[in-house]
Amino acid sequence: MYETNTFEYVLDRMLARVPSSLDKREGSIIYDALAPAAAELAQMYMELDVNLNLSFADTASGEFLERRAFDFGLYRRPAVPTQRRAVFYDDQNARMDIPLLTRYSAGNVNFKVIKRLEKGEYTVECEVAGVLGNQSYGNLLPIDYVQGLARAELAEILIPGAEAESDEALRARYLARVQTPSSGGNVSDYKNWALEVSGVGAVKVNPLWNGPGTVKVVLVDAEKKPPTTELVYKVRDHIEQLRPIGANVTVSPAAGKKVAVAGVVKLSQGHTLQNVVDAFTSALNLHFQKVAFNQNYVSLAKIGTILLDVPGVADYSELKLNGQSANVTLGDEEVPVVDLISLGV
Repeated sequence: MYETNTFEYVLDRMLARVPSSLDKREGSIIYDALAPAAAELAQMYMELDVNLNLSFADTASGEFLERRAFDFGLYRRPAVPTQRRAVFYDDQNARMDIPLLTRYSAGNVNFKVIKRLEKGEYTVECEVAGVLGNQSYGNLLPIDYVQGLARAELAEILIPGAEAESDEALRARYLARVQTPSSGGNVSDYKNWALEVSGVGAVKVNPLWNGPGTVKVVLVDAEKKPPTTELVYKVRDHIEQLRPIGANVTVSPAAGKKVAVAGVVKLSQGHTLQNVVDAFTSALNLHFQKVAFNQNYVSLAKIGTILLDVPGVADYSELKLNGQSANVTLGDEEVPVVDLISLGV
């Protein structure tokens, strides 16, 4: 709005108010007196432009976006620590119980025992919130002494860790709340209630899916993949406290549709096939996050474009998804999941 009010523009306007009979050339007394004021006014206009953008949700960021969302009862979701299943064995290779709150290390990540599942099986929580705890697998090394413990293994993720909600995600929730207001248990209500649970990335609501009074809520985790059972239970319990009386609500995980990609690539000089496969896999995961619950198919042409954008790929041929040179259709409750990547040269 104020982008035209540059230093030169403001200074020219100020000098235009000075009679032509006076010396207004650069270096003159008049010029040197007005230039610092023009510089300050230009800086003020720049800050006014920034503040104007911070006052609207579509351009606000950081604290100002949080304050805008707070007006509608929304808060930025904090980072969530990973919860994993861990198994503990004695020197006879039998499962053994251990004390709660004992600490263990998996590489450079530490975990704390928080809940007993069954004999020798526990829920452990990463001591650092975020996605770091999602990555380690294998042996756990005790930080605290545990008598009789011979080995411990870090198993599958129960509740995936997630970073603090990004501005983009908070803005999307804010716009959804404003543009699709809640009203006595409508579709928007169930979406908003599910998204209030940390770890939920997207939601699809099917009203009347099994007759009058029934609602089905299908969800994915923060990485837009099928969620764990524990996350489904958390969403179910949260909605149960808020749903209208008489509503029969079913909360279920989305089904993962595996998508295998095969093809032949021509490598640019100085690049290896493994580096290309790794970069392509990462790009594919990001694309599938955008597709989840937004499209009912995976586009072969789009996958080809993503492959061409990977550093080191000069060209490709014989591209196939799940063995076919065609799009992959997704069911109403399916989201795409990266399967085997087979690229040749």
